[in-house]
Amino acid sequence: MNFGAIILDADGFRLTSDEKALFREVNPFGFILFARNIDTADQIRALCGDFREAVGWHCPITIDQEGGRVQRLRAPLARVWKAPLNHAAQAGEHAERAMYLRYRLIAHELHALGIDSNCAPMVDIAQPETHAFLRNRCYGNTADTVARLGRAVAQGHLDGGVLPVVKHIPGHGRATQDSHFDLPHVTADLEELEDTDFAPFRALNDLPLGMTAHLVYDQIDAAPATISAPMMDVIRENIGFDGLIMTDDISMKALSGSLGDLSRQAIEAGCDVILHCNGTLSERAEVSNAAGLMTDAAQTRAERAIAARLTPENLDTVAAEAELSRLMGGQVYDG
Repeated sequence: MNFGAIILDADGFRLTSDEKALFREVNPFGFILFARNIDTADQIRALCGDFREAVGWHCPITIDQEGGRVQRLRAPLARVWKAPLNHAAQAGEHAERAMYLRYRLIAHELHALGIDSNCAPMVDIAQPETHAFLRNRCYGNTADTVARLGRAVAQGHLDGGVLPVVKHIPGHGRATQDSHFDLPHVTADLEELEDTDFAPFRALNDLPLGMTAHLVYDQIDAAPATISAPMMDVIRENIGFDGLIMTDDISMKALSGSLGDLSRQAIEAGCDVILHCNGTLSERAEVSNAAGLMTDAAQTRAERAIAARLTPENLDTVAAEAELSRLMGGQVYDG
């Protein structure tokens, strides 16, 4: 049977009996963790075990662990990092190696806790007008820089046995609003977007997982990319991304409509998986029922993504930290 075309979350430190029953019924492709799910290392490993026991297989479990403001795991469970844009700028000519080491260490921390996916690299291009919620989470202000550093970030994850999720396809850097609360519009034409915003995603179109952007690209379609068939065609055909595509959180305020309707629209547009976060149990059930099972094409992409989840290479963390410190002049962590 195909996986459920959904990625879901949970309310607390361990699953309730009702959550277990729902997850058993709908068989999500995976799960996502938030700060409310995090207490101790043993508790996180136990919760990951709960998820996998509920569905009966070793499903992917993801998290937002970019470092900087978006970092669900913090000390003492994980290193506390500078914002990615600041990290890359401080490393200067060594940024590619410094970003690899940063995310190799992050992958090492995640894998030890049972978490085997991370919502990174974020290869949106920082621009003067980029909204503050996103700007210092970027890696640079040119397509070439962002693509190179994005590749290093992705490889750091893969070497650590963690699946990277490239975001936000096809590019969020021109947004002047926070899509958690508003729907940004991009007015640039297709030719300009191809040379800039789309380019890093094209360079990373071989990655196993991607996440959409809740933006309207006015010159291409009037609907947000997540629920736009023309935009999904751009992602698949123009950018050439053939990995599994999940939506950004379907409950974000950039999108208007019921969760069920939005989930159906995203699947019909061409998304493979609905990501639903921060909802009630009944909302999770609504989204699960609307998304249904994966299409055969989505199932193939999902199985290919799972096959990319490899046993981690050995890592000497002391040596990795020492090298990173040298590359960054001794100023590695935030605070």
